[in-house]
Amino acid sequence: MQIVTAAKGDYLITTDKTKMDFAFIHHFLSTEAYWCKNIPLATVQRAIDHSLNFGVFHHDKQVGYARIISDFATICYLGDVFIIPEHRGKGLSKWMMEQVMAHPDLKGLRRWILLTRDAHELYRQFGWESIAHPDRWMEVHDPNVYNSRS
Repeated sequence: MQIVTAAKGDYLITTDKTKMDFAFIHHFLSTEAYWCKNIPLATVQRAIDHSLNFGVFHHDKQVGYARIISDFATICYLGDVFIIPEHRGKGLSKWMMEQVMAHPDLKGLRRWILLTRDAHELYRQFGWESIAHPDRWMEVHDPNVYNSRS
């Protein structure tokens, strides 16, 4: 997997997994993210270990994150995308998406997928559209999976 790093002003985006702040990512996902509240640290660590990760940093402190799950040949899923509130409104989400979409290991994929409740306009800027044939998609979804673990 090619490590990509980009700088813009006081910010840096990198896919270097060794730079990811597991505790920061877990804290945001488990307490702030509507899609995975209460997610266990071990689950976040396993997800990071098996994904292509994009970290956004401000003066070496992580302030954002996104990850790709992929076979790197035909399909990828974009998930866990966030910028912490103190750094929103600075174009960081858009810049992170530019970096994600331009990553060399993600070129030529047949399908990209994601789920979002409220960021449709961000993703539309990068060619994302609503699913053309929702009748073809199926899922198994347990929104309370992290609440039921002991």
